[in-house]
Amino acid sequence: MTIKIGNAPCSWGVEFAGDPRNPSWRSVLSDCAAAGYTGIELGPVGFMPEDPEVLAEALNENGLELIGGVVFRAFHDPDAWDDVMDGAVRTCKALKAHGAEHLVLIDSISPQRAPTAGRSEEAVQMDRAEWTAYRDRIATVAKMGAEDYGLTVGIHAHAGGFMDFEPELERLLNEVDESILKICFDTGHHSYAGFDPVAFMKRHIDRISYMHFKDIDPKVKADVIANRTGFYDACGQGIFCNLGDGDVDFPAVRQVLLDAGFEGWCTVEQDCDPTLDPDPLGDARLNREYLESIGFN
Repeated sequence: MTIKIGNAPCSWGVEFAGDPRNPSWRSVLSDCAAAGYTGIELGPVGFMPEDPEVLAEALNENGLELIGGVVFRAFHDPDAWDDVMDGAVRTCKALKAHGAEHLVLIDSISPQRAPTAGRSEEAVQMDRAEWTAYRDRIATVAKMGAEDYGLTVGIHAHAGGFMDFEPELERLLNEVDESILKICFDTGHHSYAGFDPVAFMKRHIDRISYMHFKDIDPKVKADVIANRTGFYDACGQGIFCNLGDGDVDFPAVRQVLLDAGFEGWCTVEQDCDPTLDPDPLGDARLNREYLESIGFN
């Protein structure tokens, strides 16, 4: 069995391609390699060059493999469909050009949901018609990625969006065929949402195709839940911490993967503000060293 550990541009604060605070794409690649990783995600489409030759040369120079890419757009908003499809098609083309496998679908943060991140009992819910249309938009992109581009497509629950809490994720899994939609499971977002990542993995390991490793500071989580703090302020308070410093039981996560014979990539994601994190390269190294210390090679 082979489990490979990668990283992602969000660990350097890259969430949106046009953010002027972003570091350069070349520095992210060189930092990722310097921290000991052999794979990296695409990041938001447009951050890395969309010219395959330019990006392939830079990946080769740094000894990195492109693992996959994320479509982080407003699946919840019917008026944003053109933007969703733009991101999806461009990401699929980029992944296909570099032989990457994983297309990850994330419903982006909603102004309706961000204030209640981590508090499912307070979160605004879709009505039946809204949910059906939302589900079908996700399924349409999943079908395109799987059938037209040959990618492995995973849904990723994310705090502050409409695919956040465990019941929503399980409802989607029940309604969209596994042949086109698997799970990109994020340990940290599942904990932030108030659910047990290891228990979910044990129930759904056969459908998990890809992992995002993220940890949650339990003190910050307790404070933001008690104070009814929104998603963005929680991020500013450091809810996403270094691996091993939070409440995710990574040795148990590793054991579930081992017991299931999981093979492939697990990608570290430590979401951060590029202007507030003084040492993303150091964090990337520490996260890699922690994973090695518990048996990930």
